[in-house]
Amino acid sequence: MSFLSVGIVVFMTMVVSKCLSVGVNWGTMASHQLAAESVVKMIKEKGFDKVKLFEADDKILSALIGSDIEVMLAIPNYMLQQMSTDPGVAAAWIDANVSTYAYTRGVKIRYVAVGNEPFLQTYNGTYLHYTLPALRNVQEAINHAGLGPEVKATVPLNADIYYSPDSNPVPSASDFRPQVRDLAIQIVQYLYSNDAPFVVNIYPFLSLYENDYFPLEYAFFNGSNIYIKDGDHLYTNVFDANFDTLAWSLKKVGFPDMKIIVGEVGWPTDGDRYANIENAKRFNQGLI
Repeated sequence: MSFLSVGIVVFMTMVVSKCLSVGVNWGTMASHQLAAESVVKMIKEKGFDKVKLFEADDKILSALIGSDIEVMLAIPNYMLQQMSTDPGVAAAWIDANVSTYAYTRGVKIRYVAVGNEPFLQTYNGTYLHYTLPALRNVQEAINHAGLGPEVKATVPLNADIYYSPDSNPVPSASDFRPQVRDLAIQIVQYLYSNDAPFVVNIYPFLSLYENDYFPLEYAFFNGSNIYIKDGDHLYTNVFDANFDTLAWSLKKVGFPDMKIIVGEVGWPTDGDRYANIENAKRFNQGLI
């Protein structure tokens, strides 16, 4: 699988409800890594202007110098505990990976992702107590470095952080998952106070993968005669319904104008009966 098919970074706001710009996710967990310079060239040739990195890699950051590509740089989950308890660790990481490249080398780092999907239910609460303190320490380190106006810390979260009840499965009935609701609200409040976005990863493919009865056509953006009616709104695909479920959840807790970034969305090309190039092309082209 090429790095371009791992996921697409889609920048949206709840206010205008449309795609503003598109980028790619770029990770290093691959059996055949391309040279960083080649990847940067490919990103630019394909017209992408944003990239989300899952870790701070010197070769990748160096290749981005002078590229004018906006960067979201991630701190791995395993570092959250240290970041939450020791502001010095957060400050050292920001100095080495953000200040060094943003100040002296001109890499356009715009966001620092504090962990990746740390509230995922399969983690069984491992990172719940570390995420918000780590977020605060990272943003304070960014501010202390003089980069606060340009660089915002945020937390990419999985779509399972919110839900619609089985008794009324429509976006307007949504809320944050009870087990993490109070903590989610605290994170939203902190992000909003710092003018940082809410970042969510949405994978319609997973709805299909996890439920044998999920209608295939509802996972795509065209050709479906299946819909959900919510008041005057008709949802003909699960992505739009999922996105508005988050929007309604934010509205319900008092943040109707919160900026939302879709940090990951895409379709796999192997590993499942529905994972193939044709379906990936159909999904990605429909999304864009």
